[in-house]
Amino acid sequence: MKQSYNYNHQIHQSQRIAFAALFLLLLPIFLPNLFAPLGRASPSLFSEWNAPKPRHLPLLEVALHRKTPIKQQSNLWSPLPNQGWKPCIDSSNIQSLPEKSQGYIQVFLDGGLNQQRMGICDAIAVAKILNATLVIPHLELNPVWQDSSSFTDIFDVDHFINVLRDEVSTVKELPKEYCWSTREYYATGIRATRIKMAPVHASANWYLENVLPVLQSYGIAAISPFSHRLAFDKLPMKIQRLRCKVNFQALVFVPQIRSIGETLVHRLRYPSGKLQASGTEVLPGRIDDTKKEGAGKFVVLHLRFDKDMAAHSSCDFGGGRAEKLALAKYRQVLWQRRVLNSQFTDNELRNQGRCPLTPEEIGLLLAALGFNNNTRLYLASHKVYGGEARISMLRKLFPLMEDKKSLCSEKELAEVEGKASLLAAVDYYVSLQSDIFISASPGNMHNALLGHRAYLNLKTIRPNMLLLGPLFLNKSMEWSEFQHAVINGHKNRQGQMRLRKENQSIYTYPAPDCLCLA
Repeated sequence: MKQSYNYNHQIHQSQRIAFAALFLLLLPIFLPNLFAPLGRASPSLFSEWNAPKPRHLPLLEVALHRKTPIKQQSNLWSPLPNQGWKPCIDSSNIQSLPEKSQGYIQVFLDGGLNQQRMGICDAIAVAKILNATLVIPHLELNPVWQDSSSFTDIFDVDHFINVLRDEVSTVKELPKEYCWSTREYYATGIRATRIKMAPVHASANWYLENVLPVLQSYGIAAISPFSHRLAFDKLPMKIQRLRCKVNFQALVFVPQIRSIGETLVHRLRYPSGKLQASGTEVLPGRIDDTKKEGAGKFVVLHLRFDKDMAAHSSCDFGGGRAEKLALAKYRQVLWQRRVLNSQFTDNELRNQGRCPLTPEEIGLLLAALGFNNNTRLYLASHKVYGGEARISMLRKLFPLMEDKKSLCSEKELAEVEGKASLLAAVDYYVSLQSDIFISASPGNMHNALLGHRAYLNLKTIRPNMLLLGPLFLNKSMEWSEFQHAVINGHKNRQGQMRLRKENQSIYTYPAPDCLCLA
């Protein structure tokens, strides 16, 4: 009897072990995020469970109970004074278009929203240089977020064509005789009408010598790749001013994006007020509603801390050995060791200002600058590496922090949900309306808004990475010393006009090409 019991017990135990093994084998299939340390769009759940502890606890303990003097608050939130510059896009001296176009130009733009935005501006400039007709640019499928949004999904195409109608001929699609010229056509072989070798920052003469003959022979030329394919220097001023006109006047988001953006801005300014109906009129600039009775102020933080950036930086973010190994493996898969930073230690990278600010560190920076715990802070970001666990300390410092999902219902966001370019466009719109904008790390969004807000003379804080790296390495520094260093190191980094230098982007530094002395 006892032998029979032991036998049955062994069978049941074997079955339990088999079921447990089967469960473990199937778990990655049904819950892939648990076992996705290389997942690009979002962190694994394990990375959130093993979230790092605060790395600057002494500073955090003081910052959580900070009191900001009224004078410091007033100085921080005061708008920029007139700096003596004004937009100089003059439409009165535009020459009429030549009667005959040299042909059709197509461009295929990769990258994210803001890289594509710059490519669109350059495409109009190239069409002007060649006296060609531009076909509305094709936006490539984003390989990171798998977003297939088109130009007409993001930008108001009729407004775009209308604003530029006297300077560049633009069409929504090719005429029937050129219907064969598609993205698929160029992907399946070598084609005489494709310009594949356009150098980065090519001159106007390069296009005249290499693309114009193709236009004259075939009536059409397709340029791909096209990102960053036009120089910023040694171009006629009329071409530079045209690029400014495209960026600051012609590129306006579609009504649905503007409507969501206006709703978000209103809820940030009037957190307890009733919603106003969002308008759909074309607003290329900014809504100045800060003087309305009861309007509150808000700051936008663009928190660029995704897994790509964390891995590529080669910095240590406090996640321990497991995080270091996961990011190193991710780096190997994506860039095959072609990462310059990986040859330096974490301390060397931080002393050089080459490590992106973590949510904890950007929170300490904002607190030191004088933003108190009543600050209305809008978080503009797609995915944060480490998820909610990573931004928990930032939320403690700024309990009134909001984002799209906290301010809008699922129904209100239904048209843009899951579409990274449309979500980025909403964030761009809100960022342009904010009283203050700050980006945790440089990038295309940072650069685009830095230029657009400079064009509109709006306050934008640029983190001093060379200062902050060594400050955060100093574990014995007290709050008063840290705050003093931060305030002094950012006095001249709050929107003061900086003139564009050679090789710098006209879209990041609009003076003196887009702005003239008043």
